[in-house]
Amino acid sequence: MTPPPLQATRFDRLLRQLADGLFGGLRGSWRRRSLAVLGLLIGFYLGQNLTSLWLTQVGKRPVAVLGIVLLIELVVRLRSRWVRGVAPLPWLVLDNLRIGVVYAVVLEGFKLGS
Repeated sequence: MTPPPLQATRFDRLLRQLADGLFGGLRGSWRRRSLAVLGLLIGFYLGQNLTSLWLTQVGKRPVAVLGIVLLIELVVRLRSRWVRGVAPLPWLVLDNLRIGVVYAVVLEGFKLGS
């Protein structure tokens, strides 16, 4: 037995927008979902390795972190300028790469701080 549909209230619209925002990237075909998850994992992997590599190569942590932040900000600016509405698959993968890199950099910052 299925529950009756909710009325179209403001609260219902808010719940739907929240669900779309949280799980919107996981909708679609298996190809889209798997590439989204791979983008997150590869971004995390690259973020961990790039920060470690840049910290040892450059030697100056602020310069290495500034370079990573500038690259991430460039991707955010390009996406907001070129893509409106639902992002196509390449932008979804690039966004997830960016999110993985940010997570890895923040995690690396916590490891360095402790």
